[in-house]
Amino acid sequence: MTLFPRATSISAKLIRMNLLVSLTALVLACVAFFSYDLVSFQASLIRDLAAEARIVGSNSVSALLFNDKEAAVNTLTALSGSHDILGAAIVGNDGKVFAGYRSREGWAMRFPPLVAGRNQQYWISGRDVLLAQRIIFQGHSEGTVYLFARLGELGTRARRYMLIAAVILLLCLGTAMIATVSFRRQVAEPIVALAEMSRKVSKDRNYSLRAPPSRDRDEVSVLIDAFNEMLAQIEQRDIALRHAKDELEERVQERTAELKTAVRELEAFSYTVAHDLRGPLDAVSGIGFVLQKDYANTMDADGLEMLQSLRNSSTRMATLIDDLLNLSRAGTSGLERSTVDLSALATLIAEELQVAEPQRKVKFTIAAGAIVLADAGLMRVALENLIRNAWKYTEKISDATIEFGYQRSAHEIVCFVRDNGAGFNPEFADRLFKPFQRLHTQGEFVGTGIGLATVQRIISRHGGRVWAEGIVDNGATFYFGLDF
Repeated sequence: MTLFPRATSISAKLIRMNLLVSLTALVLACVAFFSYDLVSFQASLIRDLAAEARIVGSNSVSALLFNDKEAAVNTLTALSGSHDILGAAIVGNDGKVFAGYRSREGWAMRFPPLVAGRNQQYWISGRDVLLAQRIIFQGHSEGTVYLFARLGELGTRARRYMLIAAVILLLCLGTAMIATVSFRRQVAEPIVALAEMSRKVSKDRNYSLRAPPSRDRDEVSVLIDAFNEMLAQIEQRDIALRHAKDELEERVQERTAELKTAVRELEAFSYTVAHDLRGPLDAVSGIGFVLQKDYANTMDADGLEMLQSLRNSSTRMATLIDDLLNLSRAGTSGLERSTVDLSALATLIAEELQVAEPQRKVKFTIAAGAIVLADAGLMRVALENLIRNAWKYTEKISDATIEFGYQRSAHEIVCFVRDNGAGFNPEFADRLFKPFQRLHTQGEFVGTGIGLATVQRIISRHGGRVWAEGIVDNGATFYFGLDF
């Protein structure tokens, strides 16, 4: 493993964090010690400068009293031995310079007056210091000594201190780096190994893998043990799920086979029942037809009424058988999708109805271009039920109209069959598509109550939806939507 891992790893983050903390602490410590040393050293220099000013003032008292400027100058010249003092001056109580001294560097000096009541005062500007010391003799002020100094040693001391601090800082950073590497080996490497194992398990879905245990019994070791325990539990659950999946697939296959067998038996039973029922029913219908044709003249009114009732019941029975077969076929037959022109189917069904009952005058409006991908046979059954339903419920309307139309959206085509017939109470709309549920009596309109249930089953098998809107005596609209 490299000393400096990639920048995004936890090892790199730990190294940066440790180095940043160490560097920050060292810099703050150096700044604090450096500031304290500079302040202390500056205060010490000012104290030394004040002591020299007091000595000069004591030695200049006689010169001031006897107006001996030469003696005062000689006293000030003695300050030439101090490298920091650039100049000095003795100012009388009248504010005039009594004597002065300048070093070779030269200086420009100002003489601000002391604050009343103070015998000493100093002013600092960068490394320049101006100190004023009042000359007191027998309790009276005889003048003021001004010393102008440049604290050059302060800069030298600061540079030396910075050099030492830099060396200490580098040594400490090196020590921190060594400690960080050791810390990374103990903490970061196990975490990195755990992260790599997690990535591998997530990628390969191999829950039999385990992270290598840590030698130290710490929080990282607890984390690794917990991770391995979690993998063991997931592995056990994965095995159990695979077993359950295999058993479920076997059961599904068994149930599917049983269901297919039951469907085939149901279809065979339906056709057998239909065939067995149609035979006697056709015989009954045939006898009724012969009786009505050949013996109607010999029957009284009651006999003719009973004969007509017999024929009507036979017709309803035949219709019921057909509807039951369609309902069974709608739920069990396989879907063979193809392109179906619903508009053409609607036109064909309308023509058949008009041929069967030419005495009725119904206006059909059929929109062209309703193309869907569906089972052609089942869609004919559904559309025929809807249009025949509209035909039936408009038989009492003199100006009956039946409309077939559609609307397309981004993912769906919604077709509708609308009529202006008897309509229905919208409160009971949820009953329309349930088998044998009718909103009108047989006396009002003849029906089996199976047609709309067949429509709902066919549309559902195509993954669509069906619904209706209506108002009593004001027509109804039946919708069905199919996805593209």
